[in-house]
Amino acid sequence: MRKIFLAVLSALLLLPAAIQSDTLDDILNGKYRPRDVETMTSSADGMHYYQTDPQQTAVIKYSYATGAAVDTLFSTRTARNCNFDSFDGFLVSADENRVLVYRDREQIYRHSFKANYYYHDVRRNMVRRLTEHTSKQMIPTFSPDGKMVAYVIDNNIFLTKFDFDTESQITKDGAQDSIINGATDWVYEEEFVTTRLMEFSPDNSQLAFVRTDESAVKEFSFQTFEKQLYPGYYSFKYPKPGEANAKVEVRVFDIASRVTRTMVVPMDEDGYIPRLTFTKDPAQLAVMTLNRNQNKFDLYFVNPRSTVAKLVLREENKYYVDADWLNSIYFLEDRFTYVSEKDGFSHIYIYGLSGTLQKQLTSGSYDVTALLAVDPQTKTVFYEAADESPLRRNIYRVNIDKGTPQKLSAEPGFYEASFSEQGKYYLQHRSDATMPTVVTLHDANGKQLRLLEDNSALRETMTAARLPKREFITVPAADGITQLNGWVLKPVNFNPAKKYPVVMIQYSGPNSQEVQDKFNVDWYYALTEKDVVVACVDGRGTAARGEEFRKSNYMKLGIYESDDQIAAARYLGSLPYVDGKRIGIWGWSYGGYNVLMSMSRGNGIFRSGVAIAPVTDWRFYDTVYAERFMRTPQQNNDGYLNGSALTLAGKLQGDLLLIHGMADDNVHFQNSVEYTRALIKANKQFDQFFFPDKNHHINGENTRRYLYDKVIAYFVTHL
Repeated sequence: MRKIFLAVLSALLLLPAAIQSDTLDDILNGKYRPRDVETMTSSADGMHYYQTDPQQTAVIKYSYATGAAVDTLFSTRTARNCNFDSFDGFLVSADENRVLVYRDREQIYRHSFKANYYYHDVRRNMVRRLTEHTSKQMIPTFSPDGKMVAYVIDNNIFLTKFDFDTESQITKDGAQDSIINGATDWVYEEEFVTTRLMEFSPDNSQLAFVRTDESAVKEFSFQTFEKQLYPGYYSFKYPKPGEANAKVEVRVFDIASRVTRTMVVPMDEDGYIPRLTFTKDPAQLAVMTLNRNQNKFDLYFVNPRSTVAKLVLREENKYYVDADWLNSIYFLEDRFTYVSEKDGFSHIYIYGLSGTLQKQLTSGSYDVTALLAVDPQTKTVFYEAADESPLRRNIYRVNIDKGTPQKLSAEPGFYEASFSEQGKYYLQHRSDATMPTVVTLHDANGKQLRLLEDNSALRETMTAARLPKREFITVPAADGITQLNGWVLKPVNFNPAKKYPVVMIQYSGPNSQEVQDKFNVDWYYALTEKDVVVACVDGRGTAARGEEFRKSNYMKLGIYESDDQIAAARYLGSLPYVDGKRIGIWGWSYGGYNVLMSMSRGNGIFRSGVAIAPVTDWRFYDTVYAERFMRTPQQNNDGYLNGSALTLAGKLQGDLLLIHGMADDNVHFQNSVEYTRALIKANKQFDQFFFPDKNHHINGENTRRYLYDKVIAYFVTHL
């Protein structure tokens, strides 16, 4: 379960009296949605970027420095042998001599997809299908010299050599629900956010890949209806806590000799390989492993010819190692970056290639929240930090040798930055709770080159709109010591002499964060039109406040999170303008889980709640996520029992609306089915609604509008 922050931009209130909300209409129509710029895909040298034209008919090259178009690498109108008018997306080789475009995209899971790819030779201005295979292709990967591309078809890896116009099959054991080569399974994609474990060596001589054997992983199925007379089933491999994991190993294909070797990487049989990449040395393949408990991280350098692995770095954590930080490892010629929480906060460290710690590059009682880029020429590291406040982010750069951070974000606010390759330029997004996003382009020194979008029209709209302003507050946690961050939205015609009902909006999952000084107009603004106060509090376990705060819920998910929402509800109920007997709570996914836990442990503090797509028992979720925070049920049976909404179903108090998509491949519909069973057994009356053939996001067609009509009407009726 990745951090799911649902920017709900489609909702319309339909109460029994058919009252229509202008605010919800405006949100549905995107009136309060900040404009952004089209994605800029960086060139390999970081000096240029690529974009498509508005009609998706051409790939155009632009200069970061000037913003001017300097070349058209591909056009359906002029390319020879091109028999299509538009395309869905593209990739460009490092030397810019070859472009891959794809059509007929077919989504697989959250990130992965397959499509029909076409190869365009820029110099010859000729296009052809990448392969004659009838099956669609996945994760095409150019070699560093641009003369080859590797890709996956039906779980097998294929290699095309452009100069020779040849295609060869690298693996032949790939099979559905059994062996995956180069690509990843459901749980790797969802929890490690990777769809590709396949890399070329820097000298173009080797192709390294992970072979995944999921044959022992149990299959999960759910029924699909799709208006069919005889409904079908969707089945896929989904490892649940304590059950068999897929087995992974690293193999390397020698392109010249066509020999495939299995690397001898010391790791647990049921451990993970979330990432592999070559260093600058083709004789050093970096393989990153985690044990199943995810509290031990090993970085190995493996020789692809001898297959021998050398342990370079090991980190053990009393809680868990956050796998997200493995993507922050950048290899320079003689050193590499690494982000660790070893001093209690997330900070950047520099290691030599022998594994010797050279220096701690950042320090202080704050979290580095992202390592954004590394410029190998100037030896500069760019990063994002919550140094000023957990509610805000700043952008910094620091030279590895000089070690003095320089702040690049001048004004207060919430900053996000995406860098070009080599850290040469960056796109900056800045906003705060009242200011819509301003998008600017900067050079590596922080100098603003161009204003790309100031959202001035939206700023005028917000000035004229009668929308409430977020008021940031602090709330005591359940321990009576820790102060929690929160915000409150009051009705526009707020009367301090009145008593208002409150709906608490929360997610509460580990390392998530809902309370930020960042612009966002979401569905719950419509609640304030119904004389409802909306509040949000980030409890213990959430992000940007150091390791102990972030990992305080280790081995006991659901306890501190619900304790803190209960404590926050009591605090809000004590405010002079709040009716303490009319407090509701809302959440989706992990937030839905915490709605159930809070209503079951809150002794009636919540009068009503809406839980959407909730986990109801961590035994139903996947191994990587659940075991990262809870270990296995065999290791932590009490934690699973105490943190189970099923266990606590008999203690549920308040009016509950339970909502779930019936084709949810993430938090399975099984969770709500079993929770329904538990409530029936406990003789607890409740309301429920299920969306046929909808996944975890419950969107498409009229579903999101219908969903929020129902949610808002439920709170208005039951508070």
